[in-house]
Amino acid sequence: MKNEQGSSPSVKSGAGATLLVEVEGLVQGHRDGHGFVQRDDGEADLYLSPQEMRAVLHRDRVRARIVRLDRKGRPEGRVLDILERRKTPIIGRLLFEGGVWLVAPEDKRYGQDILIPKQATAKAQPGQVVAVELTETPSMYAQPVGRITEVLGEVDDPGMEIEIAVRKYEVPHRFTAETMAQAAKLPDKVRPIDRKGRIDLSDVPLVTIDGEDARDFDDAVYCEPIAIGRAKKPNGWRLVVAIADVSHYVKPGEAIDDDAYERATSVYFPRRVIPMLPEKLSNGLCSLNPDVDRLCMVCDMVIDGGGEIVAYQFFPAVMHSAARFTYTEVASILANTRGPEAAKRKALVPHLVDLHEVYRALLKARGQRGAVDFDTTETAIVCDDNGRIEKIVPRTRNDAHRLIEEAMLAANVCAAEFIAQAEHPVLYRVHEGPTPEKRTTLQNYLKALGLGLNIGDDPHPREFQAIAQATRERPDAQQIHSMLLRSMQQALYTPVNSGHFGLAYGAYAHFTSPIRRYPDLLVHRVIKAILAQKRYHLHAPELASSAVHTRKLPRGKPAGKGAGAMATAVPAPPVRLPKLSPAEQAMWDAAGAHCSANERRADEASRDVEAWLKCKFMREHLGEEFGGSVTAVTSFGLFVTLDELYVEGLIHITELGGEYYRFDEARQELRGERTGVRYVVGSRLRVQVSRVDLDGRKIDFRLVRDPLLAPLPAGGGRGGKPSGRPRPAPELPTEAPVPAVEELAAVQAEDREEKQAARKARGGAAGKPRRAALLSPSPGEDAPPETLWEAGPPDEAPRPRARAAKASPAGKSASGSGSGRRKASTEPAAAGDAARPARKSRRSSKR
Repeated sequence: MKNEQGSSPSVKSGAGATLLVEVEGLVQGHRDGHGFVQRDDGEADLYLSPQEMRAVLHRDRVRARIVRLDRKGRPEGRVLDILERRKTPIIGRLLFEGGVWLVAPEDKRYGQDILIPKQATAKAQPGQVVAVELTETPSMYAQPVGRITEVLGEVDDPGMEIEIAVRKYEVPHRFTAETMAQAAKLPDKVRPIDRKGRIDLSDVPLVTIDGEDARDFDDAVYCEPIAIGRAKKPNGWRLVVAIADVSHYVKPGEAIDDDAYERATSVYFPRRVIPMLPEKLSNGLCSLNPDVDRLCMVCDMVIDGGGEIVAYQFFPAVMHSAARFTYTEVASILANTRGPEAAKRKALVPHLVDLHEVYRALLKARGQRGAVDFDTTETAIVCDDNGRIEKIVPRTRNDAHRLIEEAMLAANVCAAEFIAQAEHPVLYRVHEGPTPEKRTTLQNYLKALGLGLNIGDDPHPREFQAIAQATRERPDAQQIHSMLLRSMQQALYTPVNSGHFGLAYGAYAHFTSPIRRYPDLLVHRVIKAILAQKRYHLHAPELASSAVHTRKLPRGKPAGKGAGAMATAVPAPPVRLPKLSPAEQAMWDAAGAHCSANERRADEASRDVEAWLKCKFMREHLGEEFGGSVTAVTSFGLFVTLDELYVEGLIHITELGGEYYRFDEARQELRGERTGVRYVVGSRLRVQVSRVDLDGRKIDFRLVRDPLLAPLPAGGGRGGKPSGRPRPAPELPTEAPVPAVEELAAVQAEDREEKQAARKARGGAAGKPRRAALLSPSPGEDAPPETLWEAGPPDEAPRPRARAAKASPAGKSASGSGSGRRKASTEPAAAGDAARPARKSRRSSKR
């Protein structure tokens, strides 16, 4: 049917989406062969079938048309035009098969091997890791063709995993010549001219407290007891948080600033950091090293005995660090103020004790505010000089970590309130509560557990806090806390403040880490502008260009009106938003989207490297047996974390014995229909390392018969329709859970297509797991939010997990519920994904 103009009319679906509408966006491939178009307007992603993906590549910009909706109203698209091909090289391994040179991309989201003419191999050898530039793009009937531009080396070379990751995720890792030249011209120390207009705090014994291996120190603290109001005795504290004044040296529009904006964050790998700023700034001029003068921005706070911030002020200053402490040293001093460690720094011990006292007050206020605090276990990878893992150890958080965390939170919330009261635009750190869909899923889960606690339809952080505290001692506490965390949205940067749900703040911003985060640098510039009674304008050339191709992110709703600037601790910001021109609003939106996306990129790259290292580590333990705990239960198997090694792997359902297993999503358990045996989070198992897939970043376990467990039935495990006659059997013995693996998110959203692919990837074992109905996130939905305590860099990010693909209606290609993006928060295709589809190449046919 045609309208009067001769074009096809738009058709409104029952779900509210419009068919035949043309949209533009970025292609996000999936390792299973399909893909999505991430729309520029921020609406629901368009699913692209494997056939549509044959003519496009991951990260191409396209114009597409919505051609149909699946059973749940999710749009499927057809590519009309390719607006822009990706220009960056593709990293992969060179292969020679059947007389044909091929490069298999390291990033499985590309979905196609790249043909390499013999004269374009750059003398690389089969098996080497190379970078490829496309010379011919793919089409519906032809594979892409390319030429090798860089030979990185052998796959087992030390540090190769990092070289691959920075290119795979397009992490900028080389500063421009202009940036290095500008950095070389910077002074080596604070000059007299730099001190102009600053308060001299050189007599205040500020100290830095960081990890043993830290090299850049961007925060220092000091605390002393004071009398507030008419009190004759101290009834509160003065807490001073001094932050490196990066904005004094990094000016808008300069080369260093352009490079810093492009990176948006430092990226932390085991044994290596890719900094946001050149080393002369990050480890030198801006680092608050001991016994040297440094420029800083100060948040000077007055905190009462109840942990409330009753007054604060911001000002530029010059400081002189009195000492560089480690967390271990401070914890030792606080544990024994007369011990040998305290004797080394006797003059500073009283100030550390005061810091601990104000921390306890702030922590109490945090609990009363309703901030959510989950029990999580972080691990640290210890490598040798060649980059090989020596061991993986749990990272212990002590009171020294926590007191710095609370001090940083206090300064961050003061910065957000100060800017909000001035009605000046800035990038807030926003973390919203559960979406209606996630809220319903969580409510059903909690109801099934029979806790007697649940969340309402308009939940408050205090409800999450109550559940977390009530379940802290349960064997399945890790699973419950992970479900609580998973129900929330990802934290992001946006100029529209809607508060921070996890921290229970009406306004929150990042102020304390300008050496490693660009949003913090923007916050410093805005605060300086407000102090000077001016207005800060984003640098137009760099941000206007980024707005063109940056996906629009959710902007949230503004928070409610609060009280005066100095009177209360954390009032909500004014309802009235800053008046911005459309161009300025677009630039702030673009800056927030850019910083959020690059934060996810850094997380993805770090996780990818850690997953690689763990797989290489476990190759040395093939065939060995270990004890472990179930840390996640899915419809396709069990994820188990080993006690000794802190590595997670999958026991596929085909390894669980010869019967049908029913997956109870609400209770997060697998139950045998014939024997009634139950596998739940916290179950103790003994497993054997059976398979390690370095390319797929996957580790598989085989269940070993344990004396504590009933003998396994013979044959492969199967799923199937319930018989309706489950035989009663005791639950598998459980103990207090071993620290759980880093991320349980996304694994619970695996669907039918993922299950089938996973079974095929593991040898097509006999039997068929029962297809359980799953509540999976929609395409492009965020992965779980970042750690809710926002101070300090992530010490270790969890290993990535596959996002599930939704089951498709009959007659349609299966769509995926995960767009392969990260978090968040989310998210790129990751370690737990099923095997990639066969490619149209000699290589795939041989396999």
